[in-house]
Amino acid sequence: MPEQAEVGFHGEQSTRREFLFLATAAFGVVGATAASWPIITSLEPSADVRAAGVPVSIDLSQIQPGQQISFFWQGKPIFVLRRTEQALAELKNPGLLARLGDPDSAVNQQPGYARNWCRSSKPEFMVLIAICTHLGCIPLPKPDLGDPTMEASWPGGYFCPCHGSKYDLAGRVFRGVPAPYNLPVPPHHYATDTTLVVGENPAGDDFSLSSIEQL
Repeated sequence: MPEQAEVGFHGEQSTRREFLFLATAAFGVVGATAASWPIITSLEPSADVRAAGVPVSIDLSQIQPGQQISFFWQGKPIFVLRRTEQALAELKNPGLLARLGDPDSAVNQQPGYARNWCRSSKPEFMVLIAICTHLGCIPLPKPDLGDPTMEASWPGGYFCPCHGSKYDLAGRVFRGVPAPYNLPVPPHHYATDTTLVVGENPAGDDFSLSSIEQL
């Protein structure tokens, strides 16, 4: 289980992406009291684990519906969201699907086991690499339907403040935004019902991030 990480700087060697990720985490912590459901608990593997790029195991048992955690794997920010029943139902909404650029995940931005309506091997949990496919910024979570800071028909999802790209709660990109592709899904599997392993495929699958269209 990754160690609890404080929201703050990592020193002079912090990358811009790490800074943006921590800023996103800080936004979630500050906004949690005003939001209808908690957004982010910032988690981070130890430095040696990050350097080795080994798989990261996450205990999902404490994540409540609507909660999201974030951490780094191979230097990449990862979002893991436990979706509510309402959020799962919205992913199938024909009105939403008509607004998406790739609603069926036809572009190779995920492993085969996540090429489905929820872009996940376990519908309840979303696992995404939180890197906008436009210019590599980190999207902000905007999970609430009808978020007052978004358009009136906002279904819940992610908003990239750099150039306005938008994604739903499966990481599917909206039409008419700068980002061309859905957010990538990393290799992952479930060691137990409550243990997610990010960075490792299920037995018999050889998916690699090198095969996707764009990080």
